Amino acid sequence: MSLLTFENFSLGFQRYDSPLKRSIKPVLEEISLSIAPGEIVAMIGASGAGKSLLAHAVFGILPPNIALNGRISFAGEALSASNQERHRGRSFSLVPQSISSLDPLARCGQQLKWAARRAGLKANAQTLSTTLAKYGLGKEVLRLYPHQLSGGMARRLMLAIATIGEPDLVVADEPTSGLDAETATTVLRELRALADKGKAVLLITHNLAESLPFADQVAILSGGRLVSLEATSAFSENGDRLNSAYAQNLWRSLPQRDFNLSPAPQIPDPILEPVQEPAYA
Repeated sequence: MSLLTFENFSLGFQRYDSPLKRSIKPVLEEISLSIAPGEIVAMIGASGAGKSLLAHAVFGILPPNIALNGRISFAGEALSASNQERHRGRSFSLVPQSISSLDPLARCGQQLKWAARRAGLKANAQTLSTTLAKYGLGKEVLRLYPHQLSGGMARRLMLAIATIGEPDLVVADEPTSGLDAETATTVLRELRALADKGKAVLLITHNLAESLPFADQVAILSGGRLVSLEATSAFSENGDRLNSAYAQNLWRSLPQRDFNLSPAPQIPDPILEPVQEPAYA
């Protein structure tokens, strides 16, 4: 049984072309995707492909000029403004892409306590310290403000906040961005551990190679559409077991594959791994 399901889901921005004429600029069109308990689905797409908007739609935190069509269901129930509020921070949680999502005026420990209490946990020192330790953070972080953390520490704190209550669904938006390879692996292992406990994880990432050892499926977005859904086991050798030419070219074009991109068929929007950002401690 699926935990999170998108059914013919479309999303666009409403805009006025003239004072009396309104149109919709589509961003995502007819996305159908399911994520089951115990599964990590890695969503791959170029910048601007709409991955973060898709994540935000689950939580009901979209701009007011967004137009939605289709259906998003959680545990068989169509999501609405009222039940999204009930589930946020309890049944499902978001790891935001930007570290500016942390409250700059509250100590890190206070923000972790808020998350624990919302999830129905006792926010005692042992619970907070144990959660931080999963991501390589010491208890001294509890008394610091976000601006006193390095970028990598702040990103790991957001993961701790999102996962302290072990929600049924975690949506992680670029959770390893800017992390060194060892820390990124630690983060992905923790997400895998949640999935192995029966949780569902939607992992939004640019880094296909990094996510493959931990994910079960890869959903590839391009041009506002889900062009391919692939089992991670199919990303092997020359990629001949992949379902789409797009996925094959994506796999063959990775630096680890020596950029062995086949000349045909051509793909309109190739997705390569981004230039590595500076690693944070």
